[in-house]
Amino acid sequence: MAIRSPASPLLLAACLLLALAGRLRAESCIAVYWGQNGNEGSLRDACATGYYKYVLVAFLNQFGGGQIPQMNLAGHCDPNSGGCTFLSSDIISCQQDYNVTVMLSLGGGIGSYRLVSEEDARGVAAYIWNNFLGGSSASRPLGNAVLDGVDFDIEGGSRDHWDDLARFLHAYSTPERKVYLSAAPQCPIPDYYLQTAIDTGLFDYLWVQFYNNYCQYSPSNVGTFVQVWNQWTSTNVSKVFLGLPASPQAAGSGYVAPDGLINNVLPLIKGSEKYGGIMLWSRYYDVLNNYSAQVKDYVCPNDLSFTSTMRIEPLVKV
Repeated sequence: MAIRSPASPLLLAACLLLALAGRLRAESCIAVYWGQNGNEGSLRDACATGYYKYVLVAFLNQFGGGQIPQMNLAGHCDPNSGGCTFLSSDIISCQQDYNVTVMLSLGGGIGSYRLVSEEDARGVAAYIWNNFLGGSSASRPLGNAVLDGVDFDIEGGSRDHWDDLARFLHAYSTPERKVYLSAAPQCPIPDYYLQTAIDTGLFDYLWVQFYNNYCQYSPSNVGTFVQVWNQWTSTNVSKVFLGLPASPQAAGSGYVAPDGLINNVLPLIKGSEKYGGIMLWSRYYDVLNNYSAQVKDYVCPNDLSFTSTMRIEPLVKV
């Protein structure tokens, strides 16, 4: 008669735990901007890669100050004439089939946007709610899909009332459906446009742009980079992501090659409790350089917190 080894249940439990860890670790920790180049492929295709946890649809780049809101999706389609409603099925697929959080990004480097008063901010928030989130409108630019939240990529116009906009958008959250808020400040802190809004404590994610600036990473700039990173992780926000260009062509400076990110940069920042992953500008440049595919297995936080609450029952009584 064969003797069953007492170690077998423990071995099987360990294998199960490793398998579960692998599945949980497989979820991405990368955010990417989509929408500013018609050659980057569809939104659905971006989500289907499995590389991204967050996709930021960019940009709503005209609003406020009495202006008629306008959206720019570059070569994809014209949302201002009803030509982008087909994206609704892509958005729903991203959310339901690939577990991707899809957010509307405001601002960008080119556009006409500003908030002139608290009431202006209230009106812009109502427009966003009715046209992109859980409200209703006859002219929703992206169709009937409900986006998960709003990203603030404010790089021009007025620096006033972005905190008001954050408060009004946050007020639309319900226990059933949260309106997520994110922001993409430049790495110098305080951020000229967004610091007052960030200081409200209402933002779930910061994708800090560590490029085109003195605080970007380089082998000769480690001290400054780490100092500024630590300042950002000390702010009142849930998670901070390292914002990077996805290829050398994506920014004037600040590109970090995949091996440099994995071996040199991530060890400096992943120990932070608030470290969330990386943000890439943009999907188009990521397609060109295959950046996400090279780093996706390394960028998630180290903390496997599920192990502290998971109970492994014996598979065989001994």
